[in-house]
Amino acid sequence: MSTGIYSIGVSGIAAAQLNLLATEHNVVNASTPGYTRQRAVQATNIAVNTGAGSIGQGVHVQTIERMYDRYLTGQVNSAQTTLSGIDAYYGEIKQIDNLLADPSAGLSPVLQDFFSGVQQVASNPSLLSARESMISSATTLVNRFQSLDSRLAELADEVNGKIQDAVTSINAYSSQIADLNQRIIISESSYGQPANDLLDQRDTLINELNKLVKVSTSTNSNGSFNVFIGTGQQPVVGEQAMTLSAMAASADPSRIAVGLQTMTGSSMELPEQLISGGQLGGLVSFRNETLDKAMNELGRVAASVALTFNAQHALGMDLSGNASGDGAAFNANFFNVANLIPTVNANSHNTGNLVVTAQLTNPPPYGPEVSDGNFYTNLTTSDYRLTYAGKNAANVDLFSLSRLSDNKQWSADTLTNLTATVQSTEGFGISVQSGGANIGDSFLIQPTRNAAKNVLVDPVIAADARAVAAAVPFRTSATDTNKGNGEISPGKTVPGFDVNLLRAGDITVTYNAASPTQLSFTGLGLGDTVIVKLPGSAESAPALPPVAYTQGMTISVDGMSFQLTGQPSDGDTFKLSLNAAGTSDGRNALALGQLQTKNTMAGAKATFQGAYAQLVANNGIKTRELKVTGDAQQAVLDQAQATRDSLSGVNLDEEAANMIRFQQAYQASAKLLEIGKTLFDTVLQIR
Repeated sequence: MSTGIYSIGVSGIAAAQLNLLATEHNVVNASTPGYTRQRAVQATNIAVNTGAGSIGQGVHVQTIERMYDRYLTGQVNSAQTTLSGIDAYYGEIKQIDNLLADPSAGLSPVLQDFFSGVQQVASNPSLLSARESMISSATTLVNRFQSLDSRLAELADEVNGKIQDAVTSINAYSSQIADLNQRIIISESSYGQPANDLLDQRDTLINELNKLVKVSTSTNSNGSFNVFIGTGQQPVVGEQAMTLSAMAASADPSRIAVGLQTMTGSSMELPEQLISGGQLGGLVSFRNETLDKAMNELGRVAASVALTFNAQHALGMDLSGNASGDGAAFNANFFNVANLIPTVNANSHNTGNLVVTAQLTNPPPYGPEVSDGNFYTNLTTSDYRLTYAGKNAANVDLFSLSRLSDNKQWSADTLTNLTATVQSTEGFGISVQSGGANIGDSFLIQPTRNAAKNVLVDPVIAADARAVAAAVPFRTSATDTNKGNGEISPGKTVPGFDVNLLRAGDITVTYNAASPTQLSFTGLGLGDTVIVKLPGSAESAPALPPVAYTQGMTISVDGMSFQLTGQPSDGDTFKLSLNAAGTSDGRNALALGQLQTKNTMAGAKATFQGAYAQLVANNGIKTRELKVTGDAQQAVLDQAQATRDSLSGVNLDEEAANMIRFQQAYQASAKLLEIGKTLFDTVLQIR
């Protein structure tokens, strides 16, 4: 009997001791990051069957288990990776928001100052100081474009650097996880018990990895983890860690992409849509969704300002009397657009040597051109991908084009047809310079990416304020002997004007009252045509004079547009003459100033400042959205962490109570030994 008492008491002492050790381990690790509370799992020893019944033989500790729930831990990891992605995105976009919306450092104030300078020239075209002030504000404008572009380029470099750092950290964590997998396998296979502290360390690394990129795990039969990112790419397979690499993107070498090294040592670029969650996912999303669009939009505004302003400026006459048709004496461009060239990158995986270039399209006039129209651009904020599709039956090269912002496709066609399409709808053209392509070769086209940093004030304009074409090269007049009340408007130049026609002599418009009433023209060249727009109607196709007269009609003849109103008498004449003394004429400067409020962008659907304001608003809305979403996600993470901690966290009050309980259990088991000793001594004293 005493032997049974001893064995039961010893088992109780051993069990209480292990419980105390587990409790002490919990207490000292209460503040250890990633620690999971442990407890001893007890079970009764196998009983001894006797004639009097089954007699228990004490207790033993089966295992020390972690208070762990993989679903709760998964919720914490999922909430953490989402929050880390939002934080990374927000940390970058708020810099853009602060930059673009700044009332002094943004684009809006200098754009307003520039057009204010244009209006001053329109009011005082002969005043050189007004012209010089306009040029100065134009220089400030291009400097601001360049400054904003430079800051956005710095953000792009910052994102590249952070992606490289994240990849380095991911590789370090992956290596540590693989090492822990090996140690866990050895430990658990040697003792047949869970390696609790090693498991905690691995879970902590998984959580840290989730802060960098969203991962999922699977458990192998030997207790090791496989770690997955994207659609199944495995940075960790059991005891083996694969290596991610930060590499130049195949489509655009200026941006860093994430690659996965293969068994052969080469790196396979991962599509960016596979990178989600965590800091890495947030950075990639920021770059794709916000930074690229901001750089493209800034470039689109810069290109549109330069191209439309130049197109209208080319229709004017400078202070020296030079106009279109005067050759080198007339400087048509106010802005230097020589370097406004779309960026074209050949994919590094191309097997051919085809060289492709792209060019921005001259802005078309917003019709009707003989009326109150203006120039505009069709440029978008998207990048494009040109892909070689092989040859057709006639051995003609075929290409397809994709607009990457919405994946709009232009099906395989000859490059000539594609170019005609994108020139009219997208604002740029494509051409092949040399070389040959193989099927699948592709080219990334970025029409406006570098426009903001490359726009300049033309050096001729910057050097001589007289070169600003503020006047209109022709003037209109009604003959003093006219008897009717017909009137002719001051007129404006439209595309197609050549001053040499007027240098040869005046153009006379004569009203003929014979039925039907007509206008005849003298001074035109052989075959010269006239375009007419009647009130409330569309403009006509070019036609040979004479033309029927309607009050309020607008007429364009050789690029000179004017309006006739009232009722002339038979034989009344009107003249179009060279504006030889146009030093006080600011009509073209007025048309230049009106570009500020005209729809000059997005296919004649937005103004310069409207497009920029939309960029600022979109970034502001997204910044606010991320702030609100981040706060909400923090609450989700806190809740998930609290739920996990309610099971896995250490409660010091509870552990203090357990320590007393197990101390008493130890003392009670020791008392059994004392009772056994007393009984044994009693037996020995029997004689």
